[in-house]
Amino acid sequence: MFEQRTLFENDDMQPLASRLRPQTLDEFCGQKHLLGEGKVLRRLIEGDKVGSMIFWGPPGVGKTTLARIIANRTRANFIDFSAVTSGIKEIKQVMEQAEKNRRFGAKTILFVDEIHRFNKAQQDAFLPFVEKGSIILIGATTENPSFEVNGALLSRCKVFVLQALKTEELTELLSRAITDERGFGKQKVEISHELLEIIANFANGDARSALSTLEMAVLNGELTQDGTTKVTQETIEQCTSKKSLLYDKTGEEHYNLISALHKSMRNSDPDAAVYWLARMLEAGEDPLYVARRVTRFASEDIGLADPRALEIAVAAYQACHFIGMPECTVHLTEAVIYMSMAPKSNSLYIAYGMAKKDALTMLAEPVPLVIRNAPTKLMKELDYGKGYQYAHDSEEKLTNMQCLPDSLLGKEYYFPTEEGVEGKIKARLEEIKEWKKNN
Repeated sequence: MFEQRTLFENDDMQPLASRLRPQTLDEFCGQKHLLGEGKVLRRLIEGDKVGSMIFWGPPGVGKTTLARIIANRTRANFIDFSAVTSGIKEIKQVMEQAEKNRRFGAKTILFVDEIHRFNKAQQDAFLPFVEKGSIILIGATTENPSFEVNGALLSRCKVFVLQALKTEELTELLSRAITDERGFGKQKVEISHELLEIIANFANGDARSALSTLEMAVLNGELTQDGTTKVTQETIEQCTSKKSLLYDKTGEEHYNLISALHKSMRNSDPDAAVYWLARMLEAGEDPLYVARRVTRFASEDIGLADPRALEIAVAAYQACHFIGMPECTVHLTEAVIYMSMAPKSNSLYIAYGMAKKDALTMLAEPVPLVIRNAPTKLMKELDYGKGYQYAHDSEEKLTNMQCLPDSLLGKEYYFPTEEGVEGKIKARLEEIKEWKKNN
């Protein structure tokens, strides 16, 4: 349902994440691109000049917290509204009250959590009241608002993109949780900075997840004779079921594991590749990072030997983006096994490397006039495009027109292999070269 703001109740029985919810912008963790000194969203909040807006970002980055900070600062009536438990009836009740407030010169800010859960009819119910200013709508969503929010409503809202929190930001938040009286400041807790970083890495940018893991670790810590709660790595491993798989995603082990995955796929070893994939994902690695590396592999190590490899890799990335962990593990497994079993060719990688070397040493090499565009009269008078041969006009769809600069005439970069589909491409390239040699 909905309720007028009754915020920040200090209940020791609340979860740590609730107790530590920031009450001011200075306490807020992350989102410096929006809330740093002088940034637009900070100015709007501090000036109590917020308009209709949508906060879009992954879970645990502060969307609801920002709305509650606005609630604390605004002179408007603030209504907290849930898309999960509210329907058309509740929307109409809120709108009627907001319209009455407007007539008496009072503003109403309506915060809708998980706005993407509203269907079109429910979203349409907001539109006329947003248009005439009865309400200022603030929506929060983990889904792309371009797809989940009606276009008419979206056009009247400013979208602010909230980013996953960085490891150092989460580590700072966890350190504060240990000392803050709203957290564990009233009891003696011993936990190293390195273990806080492990928890931060494990949380994958989610502050709520990080605080929940810390809370579980402290509650299961070892109580010493002097009353100190000691949290060890073993405690964290038990709480996360990650054991020795926990690792620093910016450290050496991170690069060792992605190297192992890459080289296992290159060596056409699907069993090893899936094992290293599981090692990374179960250690808390971002599946999108793995998907990006698999996409690179599809062209670097397979290329035109199997052009479908790139399609599979991109599809796996999209699947990871759409549904996340743990469901996307099967999509990455499909991609990794496909890459392992596909024919291999690094001819694209070699071709670009050779061309890059020449491009860097001949940056001023002019484009041949024959393949320059000539959109103006002056360019035509300067022979831009003169002698250009349109390949589609010839029976063979080929011409002997020079496309490389004079100094690189005859230079070759692409040397196709006989592997998979690239064998056919090699035969075609040889036919093209033979034709050009004879014409």
